[in-house]
Amino acid sequence: MDFDEEKRNVKGSSSTVADNNNYDDDLLEPAQEASLHRGLKARQISMIALGGAVGTGLVIGSGTALTRGGPLGLFLGYAFVGFVCYLVMVGLGEMASFLPHKKGFAGYATRFVDPALGFAMGWNYLMKYLIVTPNNINAAGVVIQYWTRHVHIAIWMGKSIFIVNLLGVRVFGELEFWFSSIKVIALVGLLLMGIIIDLGGNPKHDRIGFRYWEPPYGPMGKYLLNQVKNDKLATFLGFWSTLTNALFAYIGTELIGVTVGEAENPRRNIPIAIRRTFYRILVFYVGGVFVIGLVVPSTDNSLFVATKSKAGAAASPFVVATTLVGIRTLNHVINAAILLFVMSAANSDLYIGSRTLYGLAVEGKAPRIFARVNRMGVPYPALILCTAFCGLVFLNVSSSSARVFTWFVNLVSTFGAITWMCVSYSHIRFMQALKAQGISRDTLPYKAPFQPWGSWFALVVTGIITLFKGFDTFLPFTTDTFITSYIAVPTFFVLWLGYKLIYKTTVIPSEHVDLVSGLQQINDEEEKYLMHEKAKGPQTRLQRIWDSL
Repeated sequence: MDFDEEKRNVKGSSSTVADNNNYDDDLLEPAQEASLHRGLKARQISMIALGGAVGTGLVIGSGTALTRGGPLGLFLGYAFVGFVCYLVMVGLGEMASFLPHKKGFAGYATRFVDPALGFAMGWNYLMKYLIVTPNNINAAGVVIQYWTRHVHIAIWMGKSIFIVNLLGVRVFGELEFWFSSIKVIALVGLLLMGIIIDLGGNPKHDRIGFRYWEPPYGPMGKYLLNQVKNDKLATFLGFWSTLTNALFAYIGTELIGVTVGEAENPRRNIPIAIRRTFYRILVFYVGGVFVIGLVVPSTDNSLFVATKSKAGAAASPFVVATTLVGIRTLNHVINAAILLFVMSAANSDLYIGSRTLYGLAVEGKAPRIFARVNRMGVPYPALILCTAFCGLVFLNVSSSSARVFTWFVNLVSTFGAITWMCVSYSHIRFMQALKAQGISRDTLPYKAPFQPWGSWFALVVTGIITLFKGFDTFLPFTTDTFITSYIAVPTFFVLWLGYKLIYKTTVIPSEHVDLVSGLQQINDEEEKYLMHEKAKGPQTRLQRIWDSL
């Protein structure tokens, strides 16, 4: 039986659902008038994910990775983690296209694994976005410091992204589409600028080539050489540190799983958005760090190095590259582009944080007040709470912005890594449930490649990186970075174990996983949308091109 036939059976016979032993009212979608509105198009979803994922990890944080891992280590680290990111994304895409509900991907953990895992995963992901939004605002403050150190932008920036999010998903989606489009143009410009500088198109007419990959610089960095007293070990530690930086950089790509609740025709648009977003990010990140490694020496003292730098956004590798070759005016344009990057990322992060809290409230795993929405479908109580946490950025009043950036990076990367592992495990359990219940993955709207080993590989590798990501906090031992590197791990287990003990939940056997409840309402929404689009008549060529962006 193919997926379309299964949809008809679910819609055409109410007894199909009612007679299912695993039917649960909690797995149904909330009523449309009291829930999120499906107003996001594929192009907007792609850009929201791009806006949330391409930010400080590339334009600022890559400086730390370059100094520690060298140009080759930087390139290999970002390429490897990019592949892991791809495996997580396609697994998420398979689940989201089958069941595009409005409860976020914590809902998949609840449904396919164990309600306790869904609870812990949802709150873990929420905590990530309560931290990453002020982190991007803090990064914006770092950028502003390039021009002046007398302006603290946290208040007005927090208000501006709050207002944009309050206007509704259609306005937010369109604004974020254009913001991220400008970001794409700027990124393309930065990549071209780096290539031109490398080939000699600079005021010094100096063809750099692969000079910075050769002695005395070298292709690989030697991180903590003074502590470990071993060249090969220092080289390995340098490469390993790029993996943790890359993990932070790529985290955010998975937020597509939260947008499914507001996506138009999600079974078609979500797989399209996942494919587009991954390739765009892979090109920009892997291509971007490759270009950075060509035009900036890893030994340059101007690079942004966490906990040590006081130079602000002048320490961004792209700004350093223009300064080294004597370009004096372009650095202001680049700095303005970087400011747009982090503001767009903060805007997307606030959106995802509010929707994550809303999803928890809908499932009964957060206070019900956060499930309220206004007439535009905006979960305003959740939005207000997430905006309030932007006040964490004022930590940089007593500590340097660079040090606060490091704390936030440590927290965000661990929260995000745990989320990736939960997504991968949920997908593994989803595949096992399909097999146990005799449903072929070939009948799904989207079939993830490289499975089932792909999700297992992503789960194991992400776990290893997370376990050893804070190795440098022991050389020498640093209390604040140790706590921020690992506090998320015990927090997650306390949430999981606490829920399990209180509600006495168990892992759902594969043959009892509910693969039916809620599908009828999603099918009705999909058919209503398709009928509405058909009533509009055939699209013009220009409309087809626009929708394919």
